[in-house]
Amino acid sequence: MPTESRPALNLRLSPAGEGDFEALLSLRLAAMRESLERVGRFDPQRARERLSRGYLPAYTRHIQQDGELVGFVVVVPREHDWLLDHLYIHPSAQGAGVGSWVLAEVLKEADAQHKAVSVTALKHSDANRFYLRHGFVLQAEGEWDLYYLRSARK
Repeated sequence: MPTESRPALNLRLSPAGEGDFEALLSLRLAAMRESLERVGRFDPQRARERLSRGYLPAYTRHIQQDGELVGFVVVVPREHDWLLDHLYIHPSAQGAGVGSWVLAEVLKEADAQHKAVSVTALKHSDANRFYLRHGFVLQAEGEWDLYYLRSARK
């Protein structure tokens, strides 16, 4: 997946590496803390275990703004779709269009490959409105999560 940049926000996607886990975990904890506390599920150890189970550096990209790490995205190609497994923006960079820019890049790449994109969001999280705004459709509901799909575009 290519590295892109957006001059107005000075954003850039760059590859992550094996040694980036702790920095990305800290970012994930900061990004998810409020949503998880709201539903009584904030647990740093559980967050560490979930991220470590699915940490795939080959599919992970840093989101940098003005050269600083402000988030990360993990997109895992699967046979029939792409899994948007993680998209976290540090609270200091939220609400400024960073997530929308990243998602637009991911969707543009998926469209070029004629792939649908699946994503899971925590119930009662602001992420749900974000994904609906970007063309995702609710597919299923679990105990804690909502499951979305954005169909492939031709």
